[in-house]
Amino acid sequence: MKADTASRIRNNPYFVELEAKRGKFGWWLTAIMLVIYYGFIVLVAFFKGVLGTPVFGVISLAFPLGIGVILSAIVLTGIYVLRANGEFDALTRKIVAGER
Repeated sequence: MKADTASRIRNNPYFVELEAKRGKFGWWLTAIMLVIYYGFIVLVAFFKGVLGTPVFGVISLAFPLGIGVILSAIVLTGIYVLRANGEFDALTRKIVAGER
């Protein structure tokens, strides 16, 4: 890519907006996932008795919570994809079209 093309893209207000929104949104989703994951690890490390509580016969509370951690990652990925396919792609199309 030529330097003038890269400079034109970096100075495009839609690119600046896209970069800011995508970065902020990505960090929020990362923070949410870290809280969920490390919250589960803290439960495993310090509250084994709570996680050992039977909830469905022989299934302990740890199993549905572990499944919840996995499902939360899938849901957060879906949320990112929905926003990327909508708002972020619209901004990208404006950048490619050369709008200001």
